[in-house]
Amino acid sequence: MDRRTFLSSSFAASTLSLAAAGDLLAQTEPAANISAPEYMDLRRYHLASGPGVKLTTDFFADALIPALNRLGIGPVGAFSVYFGPDSPSYYLLMPSLKIETLVTADLELANDDLFLKAAAPFWDAPAATPPFIRIESTLLRAFPGYPKVTPPASASAKGKRIYHLRQYQSPTNMDHVRKVEMFHNGEFGIFAKAGATGVFYADALVGPNLPNLTYMLSFPDMTSLEADWEKFSADPDWKKLSADSRFNLNPPTVSNVTSLVLHPLACSQV
Repeated sequence: MDRRTFLSSSFAASTLSLAAAGDLLAQTEPAANISAPEYMDLRRYHLASGPGVKLTTDFFADALIPALNRLGIGPVGAFSVYFGPDSPSYYLLMPSLKIETLVTADLELANDDLFLKAAAPFWDAPAATPPFIRIESTLLRAFPGYPKVTPPASASAKGKRIYHLRQYQSPTNMDHVRKVEMFHNGEFGIFAKAGATGVFYADALVGPNLPNLTYMLSFPDMTSLEADWEKFSADPDWKKLSADSRFNLNPPTVSNVTSLVLHPLACSQV
């Protein structure tokens, strides 16, 4: 593969990666098992220590998540940063099969009387004392081979769990395509075999640091996270896949990795 190949735009690259992955999946999976990929809005609420943290927590639990569910968005994940930069920060994961539902959600919330009443302390906070510093949003589309947000079994019982949120940035669009193909050539299964529960795997369509992909894994605790990553790294199938000449390139297909460990908030549905 000529590494100088560069597609005209990062959005086009994401579309190509989905198409390529879909073709690959169609060769190995019955058509009946292929579902339409979900879209996701992954938001980061950059907070400041103080009363705004509780105000945002209450806003998520009492106003935002119930209103998003009424729009058909869910299950909604809500997380605090356990290990990572820019703390305090909250992350919100909003999945939907309809992209229009996600991109118009804030406009629709403004027409929801139940939401407006419950959200008033957050939405109507004085400009001099806002509950957050800034909100950043990334639009994602799930990989064809892992088309739905899949909460771990412990989420429904509000059991103990943590999440590993990772982003792989690629130096070129074609490198991004190759990395997506790598997931569809076995990486999903290797994670599962190691004990890591996949929550989602997705292309970034709109947002910073393009081209990139983002995925989330769930573990019972930090001890399990560390042990399962060691199992993944030592797995013979991973060693074989990572040595494949299609993916083992120099320079590598991933130029930068961001990695966060998140705790679910009490209101999280993931």
